[in-house]
Amino acid sequence: MNVSKSSLGKSFSQSFLKSFSRSKLFLKGNLWVWPILGTILLLIVGFIVRSVVEQSSKQTVSDNLVTILNADVAALSIWLEREESTAEVLANESRIQELAKELVTIDQENPDNNQALLRSKSLTDLRNEFESELEHLGYLDVGLFNLNGKVLASTRDEPIGRADLPIQKSALDKVRQGEATVTRPFESVFARKDDSGVLKASLPTMIAMAPIKDESGEIIAALALLIQPEVNFTRILSVARAGETGETYAFDKKGVMLSQSRFDEDLKQIGLIPDRDDSHSILNIQIRDPEVNMVSGNRPALRLADRPLTQMASAAVQNQSGVDVDGYRDYRGVPVVGAWTWLPEFEMGVATEMDMTEAYRPIYLLRYSFWGLFGLLAMGSVAIFIFTVILAKKEQETRSAVIKAKQLGQYSLDEKLGEGGMGVVYRGHHAMLRRPTAIKLLNIEKTTDEAVARFEREVQMTSQLNHPNTIAIYDYGRTPEGVFYYAMELLEGIDLDDLVKKFGALPESRAIHLLKQIAGSLSEAHDRGVIHRDVKPANIFLTHRGGVYDFIKLLDFGLVKAVDGREQASLTSANAMAGTPMYLSPEGINTPDKVDARSDLYAFGAVAFYLLTGTTVFDGDSVIEICMKHTREQPETPSKRLGKPVSEGLEQIIMQCLEKDPARRPESAGELVQQLSECQLDEKWTIQDAREWWKQNMVLGATLIQSSPEIEPATRSTPDATLIVNLSKEE
Repeated sequence: MNVSKSSLGKSFSQSFLKSFSRSKLFLKGNLWVWPILGTILLLIVGFIVRSVVEQSSKQTVSDNLVTILNADVAALSIWLEREESTAEVLANESRIQELAKELVTIDQENPDNNQALLRSKSLTDLRNEFESELEHLGYLDVGLFNLNGKVLASTRDEPIGRADLPIQKSALDKVRQGEATVTRPFESVFARKDDSGVLKASLPTMIAMAPIKDESGEIIAALALLIQPEVNFTRILSVARAGETGETYAFDKKGVMLSQSRFDEDLKQIGLIPDRDDSHSILNIQIRDPEVNMVSGNRPALRLADRPLTQMASAAVQNQSGVDVDGYRDYRGVPVVGAWTWLPEFEMGVATEMDMTEAYRPIYLLRYSFWGLFGLLAMGSVAIFIFTVILAKKEQETRSAVIKAKQLGQYSLDEKLGEGGMGVVYRGHHAMLRRPTAIKLLNIEKTTDEAVARFEREVQMTSQLNHPNTIAIYDYGRTPEGVFYYAMELLEGIDLDDLVKKFGALPESRAIHLLKQIAGSLSEAHDRGVIHRDVKPANIFLTHRGGVYDFIKLLDFGLVKAVDGREQASLTSANAMAGTPMYLSPEGINTPDKVDARSDLYAFGAVAFYLLTGTTVFDGDSVIEICMKHTREQPETPSKRLGKPVSEGLEQIIMQCLEKDPARRPESAGELVQQLSECQLDEKWTIQDAREWWKQNMVLGATLIQSSPEIEPATRSTPDATLIVNLSKEE
């Protein structure tokens, strides 16, 4: 089968246009927004869920830490109370009380003779009494102290007579007050067998003490039970702990660890304790922050003595209990979470800690999952955005190609006349009628639904008006490529703003002639329920029609508002000030959403003032200053501004229009037409006067389209002044 190139081209063209039409629908319907909004919504929900889960996880970790701490502290308290009770029971045995009294007496009689104690039968008898207790209860030693801390009895001879044991003063004070107590772990000054059976000094020791009383109840000595803390004390603190890295330990006010760490092997590797088989952390580790993670191989910059206590220990030694699940460094520098409390009766703190990596492992998995999902969603959003940008670019290129082809439906574009923020204007003509036309189309780069809606609103409102002094709209439409346009009559002439700037104030007769036409156009608009809202000299064009010169055309209904059209009015943004400050009514400044036809009459009076005097009603250094004057100051009369008389009727009309109170202005634009017709100089400006003025001052045959705040004449940036600029011969 033979297929011609033209058929292939046509098929491809139809396929492309169909695909592009669907893409355009996707873009113009903002369908591309929904996937992105869905992505954003999922991210927001994800953040909320992640936050809730993390907070819940942190609360769970906090609760677990506190529970473990409370369990360990409770077990420790029970054990300490049991040791105190055991010491009290032994101290209250009559035989021990009798022997203790004898030893105290021997010591008092021979204070400097330790041999007297060692040779006494009382010591031998007391050791026999202690022998069974050591065998059954598992204590290191059982001894007897006088109230000054001197050893009076022991199962070994070495300690007897010594008074320099490092017993906490607070423990002896409690004994003197008749209370049993247990000391914190401390280094023994006497050698004893370690776990391997080797005699060593400076091993950790604890003492359970209870007062011994005589027959009269007077405290005479203290019974001491020596406890091995690395076995009993540490075991009690290990009753409950969390996971593989959780530990509970005790420490004193200087930050010295009083119990055994579960990380002794790690501590040897990082150099916090000597790397020997008999090295232990108890009494050899200080709870200080190395400020780096030593387990990871980092080395602290400060010497041990210069390092601060860990965040936990610093709070605890100040008698503050607490919990921290946000994380801090422990004595190894490892980030941990922890709970702690201070036991003032024993002058030590107890802490439960756990590595953050283990405590928050579920949270980390959640975070990884969340960020993975976030990455996928972000990639999807980027892909959608890129796809949208590409389609939008293709759409703009297609629209630009249509304009370059200079064909919009039945209209052909001849040349560009002007361009503004929202639209571009071309000189063109109808393909069949050949009628010269000004064609206004929406700026391709700024095509939005809101802009198109405003364009359509402007066209629809203006096309309802058919007064000869209102700009005529011929047609409007939208090309298949989405280029919105409308066609209006092509004008020759100059706007009133440029007219006054170039030729000065107008004579009264000519001003009245022009003002009657403006009022007539406004009268029809107001009767149809339409407010212009931006009446100003730049929106009033002076042209000629059918041999009639000084013919007015009211332009730019882009800010027009239907009195009963709430939906259309919203397109100008509720409460947004619309218009030009030089010609705004007081209510247009104070309550822009409530303006009515009388606001146009105020602007009409301001235009009349400008035509007669060549100056605006109010002037100022800023928009705010001008607006304040419109709302508060009374305007000068035209005669005072000019310094010469102005006919009373015309001046009265202008000043009435400029009243602050809308109720005091003329009732309608139609009434203005009637009042202007009654002025003394009405119809004094004749058709011949207008013709002569145009003949002397204007280049007939040239053209200029509407001069609106949106459209800047193209000649302001091009040299072809004879075609597009205002038509004064001065140019």
